[in-house]
Amino acid sequence: MSELKQSQLKKSVAPFERNDLKVSIRQLANTLLPLIVLWAAAYWSLSVSYLLTLGIGVLASAFVVRTFIIFHDCCHGSFFSNKRANDILGIITGVITLVPYQQWKNSHAIHHATSSNLDKRGVGDLWILTVEEFAALTPLRKLAYRAYRNPLVMFGLGPIFVFVLQYRFNRNGARRKERLNTYLMNALIVAVYALLGWALGWQQFLMVQFPIFYLSGVLGIWLFYVQHQFEDSYFEKNDEWSYVMAAVEGSSYYKLPKLLQWLTGNIGFHHVHHLSPKVPNYYLEDAHDATPPLQKATTITIMQSFESLRFRLWDERDKKFVSFRDVKDRISNRRERLVGARRHKRAG
Repeated sequence: MSELKQSQLKKSVAPFERNDLKVSIRQLANTLLPLIVLWAAAYWSLSVSYLLTLGIGVLASAFVVRTFIIFHDCCHGSFFSNKRANDILGIITGVITLVPYQQWKNSHAIHHATSSNLDKRGVGDLWILTVEEFAALTPLRKLAYRAYRNPLVMFGLGPIFVFVLQYRFNRNGARRKERLNTYLMNALIVAVYALLGWALGWQQFLMVQFPIFYLSGVLGIWLFYVQHQFEDSYFEKNDEWSYVMAAVEGSSYYKLPKLLQWLTGNIGFHHVHHLSPKVPNYYLEDAHDATPPLQKATTITIMQSFESLRFRLWDERDKKFVSFRDVKDRISNRRERLVGARRHKRAG
């Protein structure tokens, strides 16, 4: 795609880079009110059946994901036109989703600015190695990477590690505003949890809250993972990297049934979001439908998305994601060449 076409494509979605106060307020109402009602219903159901509690919790977790999408828009300044309103709502929804507002806002901005750039990985993204990088690791580091990329670890332990532990601490080099915001949000989360635990009883509170928190965390990690981990994705070195190409070819269109699309705040139109983060979630589909080139983005259905679980490494040679099994022989041959070279060097 030429630079002119890339520029034209970005301009084509500019009309959707606006928010509508009435739509934003309506989305707040149809997200937070059902979440509160469902949480209360789950608590009430404890006296009936814990299976019923878990069933209600599944639906409640979907509304937590939808709440996170509102938080996400606040981080981009796209939910309200007023910056302070975005900041206040971002803190409130951050407490609900256990995500620190300023910390995530800053790291996510870096993610958008460096997505699919092989020379600028490491902030706001998943740990992704190329085939050659993995082959050069020590055995211990290979084991760590394999563990990290294992679905049981990423989606099983991931929600607890990320939302309970990682997000409670500031990043290295974080500025004062970000550090203070993390402290503030930690204090607010502790206060809210302490109040609810005291009022409802800790056991009852945790029996309701933990499944909702955990499942919403799994869903959140899954959505982020699957929309950047598809076979023919896009990764380039910095000299060849393009912001528009990273958005259109490095992010997918996750085609979901209408109900799931609504519950996930249209985030399936991830290619549109990466092209223009200022488009609020409720206009992403409109931008997609009005822009023919965006309709050619990689489309992934629910069934197709499960294939992404086998992807572990980026193959720079063939420009695609591969599994460990796919490149096993190449990695073994490279290791043998390195061992041979070392022996030859010693003999010399």
